Amino acid sequence: MAALTTMLCSAVTACSSRPATPRRISYVALGDSYTAGPLIPSATGRPAGCLRSTHNYPHLVASALHVSSFTDASCQGATTASIATPESLSPLPGTAPPQLTALARSTTLVTLQIGGNDFEGIAVRCMTLSFTDPDGHPCESYYTRAGTDRLARAIAQTAPKVAAVLRLIHKAAPHARVLLLGYPVILPATGSGCWPYPLPVASGDVPYLRGVELKLNAMLKAQAAANGATYVDTYTDSIGHDACQPPGRAWVEPLIPTAPAGPLHPDAAGERAMAKQVLAALR
Repeated sequence: MAALTTMLCSAVTACSSRPATPRRISYVALGDSYTAGPLIPSATGRPAGCLRSTHNYPHLVASALHVSSFTDASCQGATTASIATPESLSPLPGTAPPQLTALARSTTLVTLQIGGNDFEGIAVRCMTLSFTDPDGHPCESYYTRAGTDRLARAIAQTAPKVAAVLRLIHKAAPHARVLLLGYPVILPATGSGCWPYPLPVASGDVPYLRGVELKLNAMLKAQAAANGATYVDTYTDSIGHDACQPPGRAWVEPLIPTAPAGPLHPDAAGERAMAKQVLAALR
């Protein structure tokens, strides 16, 4: 961990290899599975069904900053509702308490990564539809039939929910700096993808779904600006490390992971990359 701390801090001036100055940092991490790091060794925290990793970006940031206190409240499957209400982890055991309960007036740093699960089910549907027309755009046709782009509408409907979450965080931790993270690249930033392996997305759907993620990140950036938070761009730096890349280069794993991580989720390298962006934002 010491070597990792040195590596992360070499890119920023927000930390050093020695404990930071007298200013005490009380850090709380909130978010979904991209924050929690499911299946990246080693698991930590309760309830176990949240699948948090000791090598997710919150743990790496906490170590690099030598924080005085640290709570990782992130949980796989979390939606914007999970910040203020309990989250059932079924079929995994347990119920996660509202993530907001981890905050206190003494909290000085909060990271949040949320919104991607508010319209889940896209990946499974689009990968399944890809086998009906590998060279076409069956997923785009499904989500835009009747002349309405339902995914664009879902992103727009999620915006006020993200805004409400940020307001709740400011109320619970009025002295905290709040960072809102976007999502790293999943599909290649250019080209037509890698159907059927390692990622079964029809070639015509790749530009559409790429655009969906860009719309999601743009919405998060806008909500951060409007609600007193710092937006952290994890997308730009991850270009070229998408789920179509070979093992060792991908930061987001494909449908069948080649490194310990959940399918279509960041691996350890992806979590390190997001930690680097958080630390850069804190310079």
